[in-house]
Amino acid sequence: MSAAELDKAVQLLVRQIAHWQQPRWAAVATAGNMSRADLVHRLVQEIANLAADAGAEPRRVVPRLDNDLALPDQLRVVTADLLAADPGAEELTRAAAEVTATRSAL
Repeated sequence: MSAAELDKAVQLLVRQIAHWQQPRWAAVATAGNMSRADLVHRLVQEIANLAADAGAEPRRVVPRLDNDLALPDQLRVVTADLLAADPGAEELTRAAAEVTATRSAL
């Protein structure tokens, strides 16, 4: 797994969700019993955790903003943080798997 492949997976997901309005975010995801917004926020938190681990930093809680329309931007930011931390292949593979699973569950 390369950084470029992870970046491409995130871009595909962002293109899928960036135009959504609030009702679409509030809908229940096809997998599980949580809203699409909650599912994407869970992904954002997981990527942020991987970035913290890769950078030998403490994990921090990513705030759940009132406006779900900010979730694609949050995903871009934490992905950039992960890539800047120079993660190993294991972290990149795990992040890409999380992105792909989330995309499928939406």
